[in-house]
Amino acid sequence: MRDLSLLFIVASLCLLTLSRCLLAAWQYPRVKQAGGMVPILRGGLRIDANQIAIIVGIPLMLAPWIGHWPIAVEVTGWWFQFAWFLLVLLEVSTPQFIYEYDTRPNRLYVEYLKHPREVFGMLWKGYKLMIVAAVLGLGAALWAGAVLFGQGQPDTLMVWWQRIAFTLIVAVLVFLAIRGTLGHRPINPSTVAYCGDSMLNTLPLNSLYSVAYAIYSMKNERSAADVYGHMPAQEMHDIVRKGAGLQPGPDDIPTLHSHVPTSTRARPLNVVMIVEESLGAQFVGNLGGAALTPCLDALAATAWNFTRAYATGTRSVRGLEAVVAGFPPTISDAALRLSGAQSNFFTLAQVLKQQGYRSRFIYGGEAHFDNMKSFFLGNGFDELYDLPTFRNPAFVGTWGASDEDMFNQLHSLLDEAGDQPTFTLAFSVSNHSPWEYPAGRIDPDGDPATVENTVRYADWAIGQFFDRARKSDYWKDTLFLVVADHDSRVGGASLVPLRHFHIPALIVGADVVPRRDDRLISQIDLPTTLLSLMGLACDHPMIGHDLTGEGGGRAMMQYSENYGYLKNDALVVLEPHRDATQYQYTAPASYTPMALDPALAREALAHVLWPNHVYQNQAYTLPELRTPARYNTDN
Repeated sequence: MRDLSLLFIVASLCLLTLSRCLLAAWQYPRVKQAGGMVPILRGGLRIDANQIAIIVGIPLMLAPWIGHWPIAVEVTGWWFQFAWFLLVLLEVSTPQFIYEYDTRPNRLYVEYLKHPREVFGMLWKGYKLMIVAAVLGLGAALWAGAVLFGQGQPDTLMVWWQRIAFTLIVAVLVFLAIRGTLGHRPINPSTVAYCGDSMLNTLPLNSLYSVAYAIYSMKNERSAADVYGHMPAQEMHDIVRKGAGLQPGPDDIPTLHSHVPTSTRARPLNVVMIVEESLGAQFVGNLGGAALTPCLDALAATAWNFTRAYATGTRSVRGLEAVVAGFPPTISDAALRLSGAQSNFFTLAQVLKQQGYRSRFIYGGEAHFDNMKSFFLGNGFDELYDLPTFRNPAFVGTWGASDEDMFNQLHSLLDEAGDQPTFTLAFSVSNHSPWEYPAGRIDPDGDPATVENTVRYADWAIGQFFDRARKSDYWKDTLFLVVADHDSRVGGASLVPLRHFHIPALIVGADVVPRRDDRLISQIDLPTTLLSLMGLACDHPMIGHDLTGEGGGRAMMQYSENYGYLKNDALVVLEPHRDATQYQYTAPASYTPMALDPALAREALAHVLWPNHVYQNQAYTLPELRTPARYNTDN
């Protein structure tokens, strides 16, 4: 057992160091700019020692006592082969994960395993060569593991005092390696973070550690205070209400307030939210992007076009919670996936139901993905149309029916004129890896299966829909919001890469006056603004600004474990267990360090803590939906 343990330590250190060096070589321009290899290797040694000590600690401490038993040697060999397989599997998965998400495997790695058909279908269609290479690599690793750890020999029995001494020494070494420091807080990913590039800060980690730590950190999912710092609840509520321009609300729903629209209407308008998958400003011509969206650009010229809109996160569920519920981001999971938000949680559908609206959700995929079905149907939506309900779709890819099929469904529902006003949330799916769409719609540039070509197709589908919508009877009675959920492949050499949070957002239809609006806004401002355009007076807890007035000027976003609060051109970044930092931001990607403004830092902290707090206390709801709950007075 002793020899097996030592062999595993050496082999694992070699494996993880080699993988880290290859990843660093792949990303060398960023590595060189951030200070070179030394901090990566130094931090990597600490993290690897932690990981390996967890794996070998118990076998090594037991070796003097049972290492001469053949059965103990055999069990230890199987344990090391299993651990070796996990180490190799995660490292082999890492390059593709970094390519997609600009970070090592983390909690997303585990979450996507809950949807094997969609995810493995996407991987097989888009990355066959990568999968074949990974399978071959894993096969070779399994063979190597069997050779290295499957033929261990029983240890020589030690005398009694040698057993005690060996065990004590090993116990101390294992404890120090796992703790990683003699300081107050044990080693964690922030310990080896060394630069302003979030991806590079994950290179000192190994991927098994990264995934294991992410799973472990789920215990903090409802406690942003443990990650970013504490603040008294009253101060937090006061800051958040002030930022939203609200007066104090009731204790049980602190931001509940009466929304007074800036205009009134004799007839309620229908409202349609079209949420575009992964359509960042980097692709949109009128926003200074790659000019791949001529149809959206033409639509923007006839719309209220928000040119500085920012997403709240990098996942679809994050964007959906922002535009449908007006809910700000935090380090916890998005509300759609939280068990306590599956009913009695505020959404626009909840408040519109009080106004006599019927709400529906349209999605080309299967709505069980990311828990959308449960969340929407549990929180005010009356109807749900997903892939199983589509009749004779023109094209079905890995993630579901094409955008044109979704828009056909949307058009048919809107064309069924009735007296009851409707709220429709329509979520596109085509602009997603592995970049599938029906042939014959666009002239692809080069390889058809690229993000650029799926953006072109998604734009074509938008154009086709609005060409029909303008000619339809429902146009004059309907408001349309077109907004992206997030950008595609968010990453970059900054703690919060703001240029990848810049998204298109526009409102068109009915009697909306075309205008270009250059105010800084957040996704959470959009549902509040729609209520005013609809002319609806109601009560709700949303903290987004009504942009028909003087709102705007701030945005907030969650990027992995970092939180960004942008106010005008000042960006405050909150990192786990670190002091806040502040930068002057100039689009698209200039960050100038600034002295920290304590008041702005408190404002940022209040806004990252507030969503967790109101979720925990069932305080993001409407009075008639609220169930009895504890209400904490501190955080």
